[in-house]
Amino acid sequence: MQMYFIAVVLPQTLDEKILQYKKWMAEKYGCKVGLKSPAHITIVPPYWMEEEMEQTLISDIEKISNETVSFGITTNNFSSFPPRTLFIAAEEAEKLNGLKRLSDTFFRNTNYGMKIETRRFHPHITIATRDLRKKDFWEAWEYFKDKTFREEFIAEGLSLLKHNGKTWDVTYLAKFAAA
Repeated sequence: MQMYFIAVVLPQTLDEKILQYKKWMAEKYGCKVGLKSPAHITIVPPYWMEEEMEQTLISDIEKISNETVSFGITTNNFSSFPPRTLFIAAEEAEKLNGLKRLSDTFFRNTNYGMKIETRRFHPHITIATRDLRKKDFWEAWEYFKDKTFREEFIAEGLSLLKHNGKTWDVTYLAKFAAA
């Protein structure tokens, strides 16, 4: 069994900017979980699946991507899920919400074992999470809460990420249809 998740991965130039915040959190608070994946917006959260199903999953991700046209996403500064997660918010564009709904509907009745979220979709790019100690959260939040982070990028496809035992690798990118 392998761990997988599906996400919109940000362009490398934006990933490099966000990486500086992740590194700051690692140096100051020992938060390393955020460093284990490229900057992304999760569409299907991590789950376990038999590796033999990977090619079938890639075909299904292609089906979703073929029904989706590339679209713009704007980040909207820093935010948090107290007392454990700091992130960069993504403005809730209808196309991003539509992609999430399409993915949830598509994967709900499959044998992949994905967890379909019942919570409201809140698109974001994680800076620090599970290894941010509660006692450090508020101090770190004071640092981030008034910082500005406004960037725009084009969502070009859905990525399948696979855990290699230490970090997450982009295994496949299914490009969206051209706008």
